[in-house]
Amino acid sequence: MAELFRVFTVEAARSILSEHLPQKRPGLKVPLLESLGRCLAEDVTAVQDVPGFNRSTMDGYAVRARDTYGASEGMPAYVDVCGEVHMGRAPQGEVKTGQSWRIATGGMLPAGADAVVIVEYTEELDKRTIGITRPVAPGENVVRRGEDISEGVVALPAGHRIRPQDLGLLSSVGAMEVEVLLPVRVGIISTGDELVSPDQCPALGQVRDINSYTLYGAVMSCGGEPRLYGIIRDNEASLKGALEQCLGENEMALLSGGSSVGTRDVASKVISSMGEPGVLFHGLSIKPGKPAVGAVVGNKPVFGLPGHPASAMVVFDLMVAPLLQKGSYPVNPEEIQMEFPLRAIITRSLRSAAGRLDFIRVKLSHCEGQLYAEPVLGKSGLIGTMVKADGLARIPVGKEGVEAGETINVKLI
Repeated sequence: MAELFRVFTVEAARSILSEHLPQKRPGLKVPLLESLGRCLAEDVTAVQDVPGFNRSTMDGYAVRARDTYGASEGMPAYVDVCGEVHMGRAPQGEVKTGQSWRIATGGMLPAGADAVVIVEYTEELDKRTIGITRPVAPGENVVRRGEDISEGVVALPAGHRIRPQDLGLLSSVGAMEVEVLLPVRVGIISTGDELVSPDQCPALGQVRDINSYTLYGAVMSCGGEPRLYGIIRDNEASLKGALEQCLGENEMALLSGGSSVGTRDVASKVISSMGEPGVLFHGLSIKPGKPAVGAVVGNKPVFGLPGHPASAMVVFDLMVAPLLQKGSYPVNPEEIQMEFPLRAIITRSLRSAAGRLDFIRVKLSHCEGQLYAEPVLGKSGLIGTMVKADGLARIPVGKEGVEAGETINVKLI
């Protein structure tokens, strides 16, 4: 069992968890239109060039570029019109020196042509001859064969989350079925003698359950399948029974509350009693979210999240979300940097403890082309601070705070 509050860095906690998790999540082939929002389980490789031929991007005339060199309004370059490209059909013939073919947007370039002069830069002398008033370079107004995707290259890599534009890319390579990661079933348990269901009126000393609902939404937004297991009192036997059922029916369990050091906090003890390796860390060097628990029971991750709503959401974002979205944590510097991809100017000075990673809820705004981050101050037990914020800012471990006017890294929430 991990020593209580021998705090781990986020990187160390992710590393030790990764050592005990399955290396590959199961996948399922689904029709292309059912893949939106889901992650690919394997690479999708293009089996042919896209496009499969040189295409015009404009209405105009297919030409040999060198026939247009030096053309101007005062001295047009004259070429013969010797054919027309019909949409959906391969041209029967070629463009020779001093010739052109009429072509519409998307049409296939005839052999011999290497550019397209748009119709606005031509003048028709008669049905057989045009004057070109502006030169074009080879490849101008043309999409070359394989320019979008080349045969044999990976069109989309494993782990990529399918977006609307990706559906178009996959359709262009004929991938009408793709293998996607099965959504992770996640059981959610709230613990605490003080909690009551949101449909009840809390007595003095009681509060409505918030975390079950924020975590349900967080799991859904990451592509998981959340299931609520209700409120469990601070009792070892009750919690163990609920957690056994939860792990029996899901691939991951989230417990909120019961992770801090206290006589009535039993989550860590219960998790450790259920199998190896059990609790791998209890405590993260972050704020908010320090009293977090990470464990693995029977190859299934179990997370004990703080009871304070803001703390629970920060820990979820760092430790749970990557596993639901891609099945693993980011490892290379580029992936890690993209977790907080925005750069914003902080509007007020804030202090931070050395050696601790701090996360600040912020309200974002634009002014004169610059992004600004206004801290949303308030204790981590207040869900309202997360509602008012639209970003989460990160103060690195090596800093003891930030001064107003400094640039910081931010992610949208």
